[in-house]
Amino acid sequence: MASGYIVNRGVLTYGIHYHHVCRNVLLTQTREKKRWMKAYTLLMERKLKIEGLPPPKPRSQKPNWDYHAEVQAFSSRLKENFSPELLKIAFVNPCYIQSEKERRQALGVDSETAALVLGDNIQLNTQGLEFTKSFLSDWCRASFPSLPSKGVVAIVGHLTSHPVVCHVARNLAIEDLTMSAQFPVPDEVLHSTFLAVIGALQESSGPERAGLFLRDFLVTQLVGKDLFEMWSVVNPMGLLVEELSKRNVALPEPRLTRSAGASTVLPLYFVGLYRGSRGDRSGCRGGGGTRGPEENLWLH
Repeated sequence: MASGYIVNRGVLTYGIHYHHVCRNVLLTQTREKKRWMKAYTLLMERKLKIEGLPPPKPRSQKPNWDYHAEVQAFSSRLKENFSPELLKIAFVNPCYIQSEKERRQALGVDSETAALVLGDNIQLNTQGLEFTKSFLSDWCRASFPSLPSKGVVAIVGHLTSHPVVCHVARNLAIEDLTMSAQFPVPDEVLHSTFLAVIGALQESSGPERAGLFLRDFLVTQLVGKDLFEMWSVVNPMGLLVEELSKRNVALPEPRLTRSAGASTVLPLYFVGLYRGSRGDRSGCRGGGGTRGPEENLWLH
């Protein structure tokens, strides 16, 4: 009897407590959709169609930007030991200095009172370009000893071209640190800035580290590239004769080895290039669909 009474009192007490709790809790309904959102979104889309995309802003005009910290982070990110002074000079282009002087003159600032003490990257650019071409030429001759000199020049020209160099520079975030009069940075300015960075690295860490930098970031752009996409051979037979003459090898002799369907719309000819004596001939063959000079038929 006593136990039953205690249980009943406990149940009644819990019921009273639960009743008070439920009275104090307020439930609010939230739809998570604002009535003004649809009209605002349509208005912004209409404004974007009329005005177009906003002009891009350089990273230096956005919040949380510290140029000196970014320059130091650039060296740490690439695991290279740059001289901070040389690296800052490498990012300063002559067009930026000229535009800054014109801006100060337009504001009426005295050039002697607020002189712009900045050095441009012309010297580092020249030094970096010479070192880059020299290193790439030596690398091509060491990696492809049988490649003619014209092929070496073509590969070096491809690797130092504006599209390849600017692609590497943008992926290394050099564009964000480049001081230029225009934004987005023009390809010519970005190209010269990248070569100036190479010159700064050569001055800071020596030619060995600069060569490894070029090998890791510039030479790797040859992956997946075909040689004749970079090198357009104008006179293949003349080039072959020239290379064989340099190596004191007998000149090639083109011969038509086989043919099929000569009277049809799609004829097929097999031309072979042979060298050496008749007793010891070595050569190669190729197929083509145009009958003409046999050497051109094979080489093209």
